[in-house]
Amino acid sequence: MQLRYMGFEQAKAVRVYRFDRIEERVPTIRYTVTADLGLFLKHHIGIQEGPTLCARKLTSDLESPEQCEHVLTNEDLLAYVTARTAADERKAAARRPGIRRRTPVREGWGGMGGAGAVAPTREQ
Repeated sequence: MQLRYMGFEQAKAVRVYRFDRIEERVPTIRYTVTADLGLFLKHHIGIQEGPTLCARKLTSDLESPEQCEHVLTNEDLLAYVTARTAADERKAAARRPGIRRRTPVREGWGGMGGAGAVAPTREQ
């Protein structure tokens, strides 16, 4: 199964994201995921994240056959923010001083006449 993002329609503060489900030898099925844009603002999530978040929500919803209405909820966005914060903290921890090894300092360029090397003089 493959989901293809087909765009969105917006009415006031609600976007309806459209996706087509594509499978070989099966007619294409259109799904929609509704998202309240106020939730994006509330959780400080960029609107450009909308299609990706909705695709994840739809993929999750399609795993359970009883799901028929697809709505990006406050809980979905809260879970995303929590995961994003944890990932940011891991990245910050990896950048902290003292974790990385230092490479040994070499004089010059390995004998190739770098800093501190004396250039040969020409005798006449």
